[in-house]
Amino acid sequence: MSIPSQRPATADLLIHGGDVLTVDEAGTIVPDGAVAVRDGEIVEVGPAEELRARYATADTLDATGCLVLPGLVNAHTHLAMTLLRGRADDVTLQGFLERVLRWESELLSAENVATAIRVAIAESVRAGVTSALDMYWFHEAAERVAREAGWRLHTGPTFMDVPDPADAIAYEDRLEWARRDLAGRTRRPGTRPVLFAHSAYTLSPEQLTEIASLAREFDALLHIHAAENATEVATVEVRYGKRPVELLDSLGLLGPDLLLAHAVDLTGAEIAALARTGTSVAHCPVSNLKLGCGIAPVPRMLSAGVTVGLGTDGAVSSNTLDVLRALGLAALVHKADGDPTAVGAEQAVRMATIQGAKALGLDAQLGSLEAGKRADLIVLDLGGPHLAPRHDLWSTLAYAARADDVRDTLVDGRVLMRDRTLTTLDEAAALADLAALVSRSDLV
Repeated sequence: MSIPSQRPATADLLIHGGDVLTVDEAGTIVPDGAVAVRDGEIVEVGPAEELRARYATADTLDATGCLVLPGLVNAHTHLAMTLLRGRADDVTLQGFLERVLRWESELLSAENVATAIRVAIAESVRAGVTSALDMYWFHEAAERVAREAGWRLHTGPTFMDVPDPADAIAYEDRLEWARRDLAGRTRRPGTRPVLFAHSAYTLSPEQLTEIASLAREFDALLHIHAAENATEVATVEVRYGKRPVELLDSLGLLGPDLLLAHAVDLTGAEIAALARTGTSVAHCPVSNLKLGCGIAPVPRMLSAGVTVGLGTDGAVSSNTLDVLRALGLAALVHKADGDPTAVGAEQAVRMATIQGAKALGLDAQLGSLEAGKRADLIVLDLGGPHLAPRHDLWSTLAYAARADDVRDTLVDGRVLMRDRTLTTLDEAAALADLAALVSRSDLV
């Protein structure tokens, strides 16, 4: 009696032939590996020969000579600020805010945000960024563009009690507006609701408490700028008698559903409070240096057990949305005190991937290449002379790789860039639209 042949498993896509850096807990690397994807989810990671034999696939991506790794997570940014890139350089944080807030009130609209974010998404996809936490006005327009491009955007209502908010929604109307927004959302794999409270110097303690209560009502992540520089800390301390992190702690806001942007000016007690409460931090080394804010105490935070992800900040304060650049700087700048082990290559790579996902509360779904997680991954071409030889892949990424080494970018298993060509967004049209918008703008 003949035995029927076993039918192969099916997959939508097989990425095969490259070295697979999984960024799992063990730091597993699979030489000549493969990743099988079905319905936007990773179904298996393993040796390429085995997975090629096991799966019948609708599509394949040959990664020979490349490194396959999780997509990079931008844990703090203002994407549509691409519109103002280069307009507020070589100024302090306070000077920067004064200019940018005025320009935003004059220039921003849903249409203009959509125009600016198309270029931001193109830049991000080219740099291997598959996911971003974006605090900005007109988030609905940003989400629409991201959905069209198939890109993973984490965004939601922003609170900032200023005289002329760009979206013209006064603070007293924003809570109900935000509640409607959150109530109308469908939670999709790899996402969660998000609320943004700008800072303790643009919102009162009472307002911060109201916003936090709304976030808890919807199990939303709350994201806030905090302790970005000494001037901010002094301003909040004079106004409320407490430093920003102290104030947030006293209000009961610290916790695993709060993500702080920057956290540059921290005391030892504040670091201990972040660790005790499970509060996460988005480290933005490029903008912190460019604005003269200082260097966040990342080694001390990591030693205390604080989850630290990486952010680029906006393209006005950092001039780039390149997380690989932030990764490399994070691995270097903390060595300035004389300890070359302060932040190691593997730590920095993890900050840009799994730790960024953890900071968003999404590490069960994003940030590493493991079965059951969303298929957000990138293929990085290792053929450049600046990447040879490759004695250690973590070090190659942290100290040598560049954004233009990224060859392919996938989100939910969908190829957004194949062989350095964007597939879901018209890059030339996006750039032309942004140039036309800038030419019509009258900024002084």
